[in-house]
Amino acid sequence: MNIKSILIIVLQLFLGGMMIYGSISKFETPFAETQEVVDKAQKYLEQDQEHISKLVLYVSGMKQTGYFWLVLGISELIFGLLIIWKKTSLIGGLFLLPITLNILLFHIFLEPDEIGELLMSVGLFLANILVVIYRSRPLNFLLVK
Repeated sequence: MNIKSILIIVLQLFLGGMMIYGSISKFETPFAETQEVVDKAQKYLEQDQEHISKLVLYVSGMKQTGYFWLVLGISELIFGLLIIWKKTSLIGGLFLLPITLNILLFHIFLEPDEIGELLMSVGLFLANILVVIYRSRPLNFLLVK
C-alpha cells in the first residue's frame, strides 16, 4: 500500500466521519416554531447583523419545510457511509459532491467571517473531489477514446 492510497483512505474516513457527524446533529435539534424564527431574524436585523439574519432564515427555512432538513440528514448519513467503504466510495463521493459544494457556498456567502468553518468546508470539498478523482481512475477508459 503506497502513500497515495493511505491518503485517500484517510480522506474517505475524514469526509465520511464529518458527514455522519453532521447528519446525526440534524436529528437531535428540535425545530423552532415559525414565529420564533421570524422574531429571531428580526432581532438580528435590528442589531444591524443582516448576515446572521440571512443565516437563521436559510437554515430555519429548510427545517420549516418539515422534510428537507431530515432528507439532508439521511442523505449525509447514507452517502457518508458509502464513501467510507472502498467499493462504494466513488458513488458516495459523487452523491456527496452537491452537498459539500452547498456547504462550501453556504460558508462563503453566509458566514465569510468564520475562517475556521470556511477552511473546514474547503477541506471537505477538496477531499471529496480528490476521492472522486482517485476512485474514478479505473473507469476513465469509458470517458477517453
